[in-house]
Amino acid sequence: MLKYINLRGQQLSPSQLRGVLPRAELDVSAALEGATKLIDEVRAQGDAALVAQAERFDGVTPTHLRVPKAELTAALETLDPKVRAALEEMIVRVRKASEAQVPPATTTTLADGAVIDQRWMPVNRVGLYVPGGKAVYPSSVVMNVVPAQVAGVTSIAIASPAQQACGGGIHPTILAAAELLGVDEVYAMGGAGAIGAFAYGVPAIGLDPVDVITGPGNVWVAAAKRAVSAVAGIDAEAGPTEILVIADDSATPAYVAADLLSQAEHDELAGVVFVTDSEPFAEQVNAELAAQAAATPHADRVRISLTGSQSAIVLVDDLEAACAVSNAYGPEHLEIHTRDNDATLAGITNAGAIFMGEYSPVPLGDYIAGSNHVLPTGGQAAHASGLGAYTFLRAQQIIRYDRAALAEVTERIQAIANDEDLPAHANAVALRAANDGA
Repeated sequence: MLKYINLRGQQLSPSQLRGVLPRAELDVSAALEGATKLIDEVRAQGDAALVAQAERFDGVTPTHLRVPKAELTAALETLDPKVRAALEEMIVRVRKASEAQVPPATTTTLADGAVIDQRWMPVNRVGLYVPGGKAVYPSSVVMNVVPAQVAGVTSIAIASPAQQACGGGIHPTILAAAELLGVDEVYAMGGAGAIGAFAYGVPAIGLDPVDVITGPGNVWVAAAKRAVSAVAGIDAEAGPTEILVIADDSATPAYVAADLLSQAEHDELAGVVFVTDSEPFAEQVNAELAAQAAATPHADRVRISLTGSQSAIVLVDDLEAACAVSNAYGPEHLEIHTRDNDATLAGITNAGAIFMGEYSPVPLGDYIAGSNHVLPTGGQAAHASGLGAYTFLRAQQIIRYDRAALAEVTERIQAIANDEDLPAHANAVALRAANDGA
């Protein structure tokens, strides 16, 4: 089912590994011009552009662009009690884990009378995008809203595409999740237009611009985030989901196959990579994967993902080489199933989230582990982290020097300022020194 890439006996550099490893082809830059045009339509035409784009791309006219509070209340009242209980537990766990991500305020004393305070301030307003497409994602509502609330953001707006199946409204489970979290500013809008609306505002529907935009989406959403990144902060340019599993022959083939399959069902472009030092074990996993894939309700979608250029089994000499492969790939989701998981983990540097052992599958993190499922894709884990409370925080340094502390460093400030040919800088401290001597 999965093709093989045999790296045994080869000593490849990280750049060489990146050249041979499978990856979904997603060119955000190719969509940038089109996304920018859609954003410009929203800036010029406001709500009319959002309605026209919904009709064009989603095949439906939104019943409301801003969802009435009564619809949110009704959605929660009619929510399946089991789903509600699961969402409530998810909220509790994600909130607890997110609280650990808020850094404490600190004070550094450099000398007598020379103090720097560092505090973390939330942004004022955020726009959170919840995708539509092949599935319904109330979990993404939780994963976006809870960290923002924990960070202290007081103004939160949610956007999600209008759905044909919902008569031009947003799926009621998404609305119910928003209501559970106390968010009543929800908009039926999607794609690049929604990102533009967040960045620039739409006065006709009461939508004010936001400071930060987060949430996953398709290539148009990713391109739109890039287009507005000079106006609003963004979390990342999300691409198709991906999983990389490192396993040796101590693992259970059925578990490894099931976890690979769980991500393949997201999308035809989902990347599925299995790295092992045992070819017989690889064959067992591949056979199990074929059997499970044939039985899944999304068999056609899964088959395209598993047989695509973005998916493969990678054979390596040992687990050290497996870690090198994983670090070069920088997976969104990394699972480790080895005899000594902690020893394997010690070799890992680049990953969005890491799932340890047979009883920590990726779907646990998708829903109720307490970790966040909005994670860097496309190798961005080499330089970016997943969504968290810190996404919505800004570090601010507060400088407090008294007269004596400034006097102590005045000559040094002047020396550097004069060397950089910035005499007004030197004068700003020299003036105080002169006055102090008067």
